[in-house]
Amino acid sequence: MTAIGVLALQGDFLEHSAVLRRLGVDASEVRLPGHLDGLDGLIIPGGESTAIARLLHRWELIDPIRLRARDGMAVWGTCAGAILLAERPGDLDREGLALMDITIERNAFGRQVDSFEADLDVTVLGPPPFHAVFIRAPVITEVGPRAETLASLADGTAVAAQQGGLLATSFHPELTGDTRFHEFFLTLASIRSGGGEPERSPRPVAR
Repeated sequence: MTAIGVLALQGDFLEHSAVLRRLGVDASEVRLPGHLDGLDGLIIPGGESTAIARLLHRWELIDPIRLRARDGMAVWGTCAGAILLAERPGDLDREGLALMDITIERNAFGRQVDSFEADLDVTVLGPPPFHAVFIRAPVITEVGPRAETLASLADGTAVAAQQGGLLATSFHPELTGDTRFHEFFLTLASIRSGGGEPERSPRPVAR
């Protein structure tokens, strides 16, 4: 069975774990480098990006996560997690994981009161559109040649991207009843655990 961990330093890691349990996956909570052992995939949840970055450094998790990702572990960052995955994370006050060839603008839509929801066409998930929840969300202002855009708002603003086994979403799939993004990530983690390079666009998740 594919082994998934959820970074449990700060943010809504419990919500991700609850979705995974619905899918039959008993995810482990990751707080220390040793907790990464044996994982095929790691989810970095939404929360406060600066707080999570500081805790990643305090508990010496930056290099171990980078090494595991480069060795094949799939990593998915939602909202704050997407900021931490970006090679160019805007005004983040310290170094993040810098794994994905994307540029992120933090709090791009404004304050908490400017949170919103939107239906997104996501080819890798198939129909129907994915109802996304944006809370103090970042936007992906640039997707470099090593990554690809998976979803955009109606105005063309990128809000989801993939780079091999790396996945970044500006929104919070864990706050909806739609499990397709989690299923898609499990597919990426399963492919990585098999030792193969994931396709850039795996087939849509069946409904």
